[in-house]
Amino acid sequence: MLRVYHIFIAALLLLLMPFGAKFILPYFSGTKVEPKNQVASTSKASPPVKPGNPSTPIGGNVWQKVLGKNIVVPSGWQVVPCQGTEPLLCVSAKGEVLGTLEMSVSQVSQNPNFQKHLADAGISFGTKLDYKNSSNQNKVLAALKAWSGDYYAALSKDRQKGNGNKIIFSTHPLENISVGKLPGIRYGFTGIKAEGGLQEQYISYAAFDGNALYIISTAFDPNAAKGKFEKLENLVIFQPYLDAIAENLNL
Repeated sequence: MLRVYHIFIAALLLLLMPFGAKFILPYFSGTKVEPKNQVASTSKASPPVKPGNPSTPIGGNVWQKVLGKNIVVPSGWQVVPCQGTEPLLCVSAKGEVLGTLEMSVSQVSQNPNFQKHLADAGISFGTKLDYKNSSNQNKVLAALKAWSGDYYAALSKDRQKGNGNKIIFSTHPLENISVGKLPGIRYGFTGIKAEGGLQEQYISYAAFDGNALYIISTAFDPNAAKGKFEKLENLVIFQPYLDAIAENLNL
């Protein structure tokens, strides 16, 4: 189900761009960091991607297995796993790819940092979790939020080093959300140009199934190679539909 405030935000941004990014987005941020050092950023070329045939299995693309059915999208738009083996979900209209969502799946057995956050929350890694138990849900959410805190801290340092005082970096407030049947979080960040206008915006979801950490991400970022929308207005239009995609995953 689309959240009313997401639709409201999208409408405001569409009406006020480019000034909307400067004046509206910072108010939805939890933390602001104004970098001091200045280093020129390097742009990355975007490889072409094509939507796949929804009736044809795509070996290696995890979206073919996890994408739910009856996905609601804007009129005339389509969401299908991209061609090839990269874990990308193509969002397209009239045969043109407007943007992609990227999913990473990492085994927590190889992630001691997240194991520590699980332990701090009261969960021993390897323990079979019953997510019908609200206590287990809350513990996993606590671990995910602590993990995202590490992510935000590392990202802040990276943006300080890479963008200098040209970009004001702001994190988004964490939100609890179901990712399939798993308890998960929605998080992200925004980079506002000092002179006004949006430089980058990332929206991500994370969930843990007892063995693996699932991360779904998309963005508006001219420097990103994949997992992004080329045009900000298309991300703004699609943003209210992201939660429904996450909630309907086969996880």
